[in-house]
Amino acid sequence: MGMTMTQKILAAHANLPEVKAGQLIEANLDLVLANDITGPVAIHEVQRLKKKTVFDKDKIALVPDHFTPNKDIKSAEHCKCLREYAKDHDITNYFEVGEMGIEHALLPEKGLIVAGETCIGADSHTCTYGALGAFSTGVGSTDMGAGMITGKAWFKVPSAIKFVLTGKPKEWVSGKDVILHIIGRIGVDGALYKSMEFVGDGIKNLTMDDRFTIANMAIEAGAKNGIFPVDELTIAYMKEHSSKEYTIYEADEDAEYEQTITIDLSELEPTVAFPHLPENTKTVKEAGEVKIDQVVIGSCTNGRIGDLRIAAKVLEGRKVAKGMRAIVFPATQAIYLQAIEEGLIQIFIKAGCVVSTPTCGPCLGGHMGILAAGERAASTTNRNFVGRMGHVESEVYLCSPAVAAASAVTGKISEASELFS
Repeated sequence: MGMTMTQKILAAHANLPEVKAGQLIEANLDLVLANDITGPVAIHEVQRLKKKTVFDKDKIALVPDHFTPNKDIKSAEHCKCLREYAKDHDITNYFEVGEMGIEHALLPEKGLIVAGETCIGADSHTCTYGALGAFSTGVGSTDMGAGMITGKAWFKVPSAIKFVLTGKPKEWVSGKDVILHIIGRIGVDGALYKSMEFVGDGIKNLTMDDRFTIANMAIEAGAKNGIFPVDELTIAYMKEHSSKEYTIYEADEDAEYEQTITIDLSELEPTVAFPHLPENTKTVKEAGEVKIDQVVIGSCTNGRIGDLRIAAKVLEGRKVAKGMRAIVFPATQAIYLQAIEEGLIQIFIKAGCVVSTPTCGPCLGGHMGILAAGERAASTTNRNFVGRMGHVESEVYLCSPAVAAASAVTGKISEASELFS
């Protein structure tokens, strides 16, 4: 029996001719990632082992992005821990405030991960890099710490689900709507410890930003990873951002999949995930009258330049509804600068939004935009669990940048097309 794309990458990094689903392997790592929440835990454990150095100072990335700029003394101490460890071990890829970004947007932008590579990160949304044809997955802090000093990690080889994407999305339908539709269809455990492998002629109609969004939320279906084939668009992105050599792996024709799911992108509608799970999806047309208090546009899921352009297109010449708080945060400094140069930031500010430096803060209720009891947010982030963005009696509705921006204008969950009719 042949191998899936993910299995081929893992076999190559385990120095094995082939691997099978369920097999335990030890694989070499090309990148190990941590942030200001998960990094200090790993660092403290590694220091107890008295390991004097990391396996490769160029293959570690430490990104203080969750509570930065520091919101309090504890977050300042966490970032200090990262900063000092990076300095002590001469770690190349440590990004301080002013040059950092949200990790899962920053690392591809910096060219630190490319097709055919392996990456583990002490953050569940490390699966984002599957958009580039890499195997990337989130792990616990102790596993990350072990990877940081050994350059290896143990994996159980995942089985796979094949998602065949066909057709072209309608206007205002994006990668966020695609992945919310999928999670709504299969559930938050529908791909538990499986590889979500995306194929089909519809992929050519998805931008890299769309693909990053879809891969980012594979974990919300319980997946070990999500992965896209490497096409001309992927190669162009890698050549623009990285000087690293990449390797293209393709699934064998006789690769085994647990199931195959076909999705016609042209049939999808703007979609929202209701509280308190990403699987609680409805189209905006089905949503009914859902009034909201806050809109968040950004995050590792939807803070890239394409996302900001869509939001700006909706908000241009319009005003945020009275009493509405609308927060926009570009995912990296480079994206922030590009948004300024393109005039997007002016559009947001004139509309009545506030614009923040890159941070994960609002997404996890860490800082900025914390919700009070009874408040509702329409957010382009990736999770809407109980208390995710603040009080346990608040609610988060996950949506695309187009829906978020339209909702900011109307004060309720809305389609962008409503504003252009």
